Amino acid sequence: MSIWLSVLLFAVGLALVVKGGDFFVDAAGWMAEASGVPPLIVGATVVSFATTLPELLVSVTAAAQGKAEMAVGNAIGSVTANTGLIMALAMIFMPIICKRKEYLPQCLLLAGCSLVLWLACLGGNLQLWGSITLIAFFIFFMWNNVHQAKAQMEGNERKKVERKQLLLNMGKFIIGAGAIVGGSQLLVDAGSDIAAYLHVSQRVIAVTMVAIGTSLPELVTTITAIVKKQSGLSIGNIIGANIIDLALILPICDLVSAEKLPVPASSISLDMPVCLGLILLAIIPLLLRQRAFRWQGIVILAGYIAYLVIVV
Repeated sequence: MSIWLSVLLFAVGLALVVKGGDFFVDAAGWMAEASGVPPLIVGATVVSFATTLPELLVSVTAAAQGKAEMAVGNAIGSVTANTGLIMALAMIFMPIICKRKEYLPQCLLLAGCSLVLWLACLGGNLQLWGSITLIAFFIFFMWNNVHQAKAQMEGNERKKVERKQLLLNMGKFIIGAGAIVGGSQLLVDAGSDIAAYLHVSQRVIAVTMVAIGTSLPELVTTITAIVKKQSGLSIGNIIGANIIDLALILPICDLVSAEKLPVPASSISLDMPVCLGLILLAIIPLLLRQRAFRWQGIVILAGYIAYLVIVV
């Protein structure tokens, strides 16, 4: 297969993943609006699930095919891109004020997931205790969000659901799922071919092209939130997406892989520490001052760009 055909297939796969994710977000947003769930909870649960589905399927597909570098690189790279690129842009272009009480559990879980994942992979494989801990974090994350949703939904009225709207959004759900599954397969196969042609590791392609590509739904959601000045939806979506990426993707990849999921040394020594560092830069001022600063976004973005330069 020629490099140009691989690039074309990669672009087609990316387009399918992004458009499929877009359909998922539309359907998720409609369901949330119809149920009257508050924006913070919508961003941290429903929309996050929808926008993290591309990363999940790409990594699981890669792990099932024995392409561990692609699976691990995409999972960690997506969180790094979400934080270093997307959250940074939100901080630069949108005033973000948050209540510590609302964001504290999610922020602590995000930092905890990143740290536990790194420690659990230090031996070169994802250890069982790490997978169990991460899944426990995910369950607590979901329980906490449901608990908050119940408290905040008191008195909220649900919109009347019309049959036509229901069928339309079910159609978007099914079409989006099919597009993401097919696109994920193309991304993994074409990405592997491109890596072989360029004589670089699959990890490099995964933490750059694939990770940024599968994070496009979060980017689109954030840009929309910036335009509509809905900082709660944007930050809630990014934090929720990152928790799901860290707590769910690699444990599932470990289950579907033929043997214990190997973790590249470069991911342990560079990708995971950078990911944790950018997360701490993002959440510590957010919790201490209950707001995000433009300088903070600029520093995080500069750190992410420096990381990409080092990787490439």
